[in-house]
Amino acid sequence: MNNNPREHIALITGANAGIGLELTRKLLAEDWQVIALTRSDFPSDDKQIGQAAAKGQLRVYKTANLADYAGLHKTIKTIKEKERRIDVLFNNAGGSFSELSYSSQGRELHYELMTVVPYILLNELKELIASSHFKTVINTSSSALNFTKKFNLEILEHPKTFRKLLGPYSASKLALSLWTEAVAPQLAKDQIKIRSVDPGSNNTLRKGKNSGLPLLVKALMKLFFPPPTQGAGRLYEGAFGEHREETGVFLMKGQIAELKFRDQANAVLERVHTIYQQDYLQIQS
Repeated sequence: MNNNPREHIALITGANAGIGLELTRKLLAEDWQVIALTRSDFPSDDKQIGQAAAKGQLRVYKTANLADYAGLHKTIKTIKEKERRIDVLFNNAGGSFSELSYSSQGRELHYELMTVVPYILLNELKELIASSHFKTVINTSSSALNFTKKFNLEILEHPKTFRKLLGPYSASKLALSLWTEAVAPQLAKDQIKIRSVDPGSNNTLRKGKNSGLPLLVKALMKLFFPPPTQGAGRLYEGAFGEHREETGVFLMKGQIAELKFRDQANAVLERVHTIYQQDYLQIQS
């Protein structure tokens, strides 16, 4: 638990690898407290991480599967019992999967993990965010959303076809950015600002893990993409840079970008809120 009002606290999902790990390292180096919500362990040979965990600067909460509501509920409950505020929530967990998969709730897995779960976390942790200094939420989106050609809620939840990266992944990132825009006026009542941010192209390939990316993209990633420190930097700038007073916007390459299918933003927000109420809130502690 941290009660020192002079120390800043961030919660990062997917904090143990890739962009999330680099963001964690960056914030720790700036003397932030970091609450890590992860599925897997941090690298065991990372001295900075080990030292931060030993002194309580880094506090790790694990759940086997963020897209499984029963486990997520238990972990969030523990966070709310032990933590007292969150200055910035980085909804960063995600990834591209190699085939069509579904969550235990019966919805397409990209959509569940990268569209719905961030909304659940926002709502469950809103009081901790509202009681902080920065009162900021950053949702990790993607420029891949620009490749979405068709968009509706039925396709999001139960796709009839699958394409790596440019199918459910890109549509789910678009849905995330759309509800981010739609929910902003509601959050403003509590002085909470929310933005979705494209971290850009980063080499986040890991040995022994199926990335779910097309072969051409994987080859380009190995040869030309910068390390995930770039993506971490863009998320950091999205939180604290020149657009820090903006809310509801989508940031790409550090600039506010227009979203496709904005006319469906409120419908997406209504749907994820219904899922939150009807599925998540029905879980008993």
